[in-house]
Amino acid sequence: MPHVIVEYSANLDPRVDIPGLLRTVHQAMLATGVAELGALRTRAARREHVVIADGDPANAFVAITLRLGHGRDEATRARVAQSVFDAACAHLEPDYAKNPLAISLELEEIPPPGSLKRNNLHARMRAKQAAA
Repeated sequence: MPHVIVEYSANLDPRVDIPGLLRTVHQAMLATGVAELGALRTRAARREHVVIADGDPANAFVAITLRLGHGRDEATRARVAQSVFDAACAHLEPDYAKNPLAISLELEEIPPPGSLKRNNLHARMRAKQAAA
C-alpha cells in the first residue's frame, strides 16, 4: 500500500493524457519516500455519467484519493498529499487554463486492522533493481 485512485470525468479523455497523469502521480508518490515501488498501486476510474456544477458538458473533474496505511504522522500525510496534488495540478495545467476543471485530492488513512495483504511485488522489484 498506498493506493492512488484517480477518478475523472469521461469528457477529459480527448483533452488530457490520462495515462500520463497516472504516471505523474505515481512518480510523485514514489518521490515522497513514503512507499516502496512494490507497494504502490495507481489506477484510474473513468466516470461516464456525471453532472458537474451547472451541468455544462464542458465541465470536468479529477478527484484523487490517496489511501495510506495507518501510522504516518500528520506532517508526513500533509507533505504526501501536497506533493501528489501539486504534481497532478502541474500535469493538468494546460487543460485547466482553457477549460472548466475541478481538481481535488483526499487522503484516507486505513485504520488497523483494516487491510489484509499478500504481495510478492516487493521481492520482484528489489530483484529487478539489483539486476539493473
